[in-house]
Amino acid sequence: MDFAASGDAPESASDARLTPLAERMRPRTATDVVGQEKLLGEHAPLRRVLEGGKPHSMIFWGPPGTGKTTLARMVAAASGAEFVSLSAVMAGVKDVRAAVDAARQRRQYEGRSTLLFLDEVHRFNKAQQDAFLPWVEDGTLIFIGATTENPSFELNNALLSRARVYRLGRLEHSDLLSLLRRALQDERQGLGSLSLKVDDAALDAMAEVADGDARRALTLLEVVADGLPAGANVTAEAVIETAAGGDRRRFDKGGDDFYDQISALHKTIRGSDPDASLYWLARMLDGGCDPLYIARRLVRVASEDIGNADPRALQLTLNVWEAQERLGSPEGELALAQAVVYLAVAPKSNAVYMAWKAAQRDVGEHGSLEVPVHLRNAPTRLMKELGYGHDYRYAHDEPDAYAAGEEYFPDELAGRQYYRPVARGLESRIAEKLDQLRDLDREYKRKNK
Repeated sequence: MDFAASGDAPESASDARLTPLAERMRPRTATDVVGQEKLLGEHAPLRRVLEGGKPHSMIFWGPPGTGKTTLARMVAAASGAEFVSLSAVMAGVKDVRAAVDAARQRRQYEGRSTLLFLDEVHRFNKAQQDAFLPWVEDGTLIFIGATTENPSFELNNALLSRARVYRLGRLEHSDLLSLLRRALQDERQGLGSLSLKVDDAALDAMAEVADGDARRALTLLEVVADGLPAGANVTAEAVIETAAGGDRRRFDKGGDDFYDQISALHKTIRGSDPDASLYWLARMLDGGCDPLYIARRLVRVASEDIGNADPRALQLTLNVWEAQERLGSPEGELALAQAVVYLAVAPKSNAVYMAWKAAQRDVGEHGSLEVPVHLRNAPTRLMKELGYGHDYRYAHDEPDAYAAGEEYFPDELAGRQYYRPVARGLESRIAEKLDQLRDLDREYKRKNK
């Protein structure tokens, strides 16, 4: 979906040109909106709010250019509320209080409600988010916050409990094409009066560069068209030239897109798909992700998802990390690609990862259990007299260098088994070895009952 215009249309074409195209082309009603069918389709939750005129506090969560401001304006218009917009980047508690005071006056003297729209609400800290909660609760304000970040992590529970979260998806390529064509045909708010000849390749290029962001798509169209005479041709080459040097694809370092994509890369490697793994690697690098961050994450993948099924994976990822540090980009990125493919096709085992978590749980649950006396060091005579190290069996003096039946856990945890090798890669052989050793333990205990 995308934008919506609110307020009166410019009175003349010259006035209209003073307002950005993206603002002029905001849809006015739900039927004008493209995309967001889950929210605005027939009987969809937000559609019911717009048609019923009974708004509630909301959080609009989604990527840039998906219509968060537009929807807030629509909700205000549908309910007859005064629309007040603040940006958390520029505003503070003082601005919120001023908006509250105005809303109270409006409610008392005009009998009209106020919808406070706070863009980038995630940039407010806890105290700032708390500042307007009393006025939301007593009905002075209808609150709508917009954020590109996951509200679960960025917003207070108190605020989330009072607002319904609506998730807005990125616009599809076809949605952007529809918006661009609408702008080219609209003679009053768009560029229809210019009668530009824009071929399909040029439109595709604009939609591709926009990467799901309606504002970016319309802004690019406006920049390309700027200064062109009526009836001029617009080619894909002109679009690409205009877009050169602009922002890369969406990749908010430290934001949702960042974590979603690194999660996709990790899970695709775990799923043994080298092709999709290369795709997500390319997406992250194309978006500006630090290659060294990816290198560090691959080291983690080698330990968590491959482990002893192929111990070479850990060494390879460390080598790739070093290669990236020494070569930099773009040369070092080929080494990252090599590592990603190797990890994807390597045999998988999370046995060490699961064993480590189990050991950590026992430590947390059982506290500081005593070290068995036979495992204690005895560097002094007193310690020896206390029995430290007594009856310890030196494995190298035992047959096959294995002290069958020896117990190495504290008494309270005797017999624990954390590490369970899988039947893949090297771990299948490790499993065989451990089975043999456990057979020796059982035989030793049988003979020494």
